[in-house]
Amino acid sequence: MQISESSQVTLHFSLELENGDLIDSTFGKNPATFTMGDGSLLKGFEKRMIGLKAGDKDAFLIPQEDGFGASNPNNIQQFKRSTFSNEQELAEGLIMSFADANGGELPGVIKAFDEKMVTVDFNHPLAGNKITFRVEIHDVK
Repeated sequence: MQISESSQVTLHFSLELENGDLIDSTFGKNPATFTMGDGSLLKGFEKRMIGLKAGDKDAFLIPQEDGFGASNPNNIQQFKRSTFSNEQELAEGLIMSFADANGGELPGVIKAFDEKMVTVDFNHPLAGNKITFRVEIHDVK
């Protein structure tokens, strides 16, 4: 049976940056099972799997527009250092939770800071990247 838009798929997968850095992988662990269209994978990843069947192995280069999107410079904000607790130890790359306008939580990555200002990037951490999506299909229902 081939993967279609309503298939339940069991697979191993990995996500890698262009430089080869591994982002996530199920290889060497239990395979993942999901239903196409349930939001577990981005649509740009799912559409590459249409037509694959159990036993297939493949790798796809996912452009940023089909993956995590382009990095939006408007999503990079600066805050006064005094906004942060003196007890909060800042570090470049640190992911922190911020309150959004609706009272929800929004993750932000500390990009730079000094004694006066802190630069926070609210883009998805993988935005602006091409991703290599490797799959090994175990089962299709």
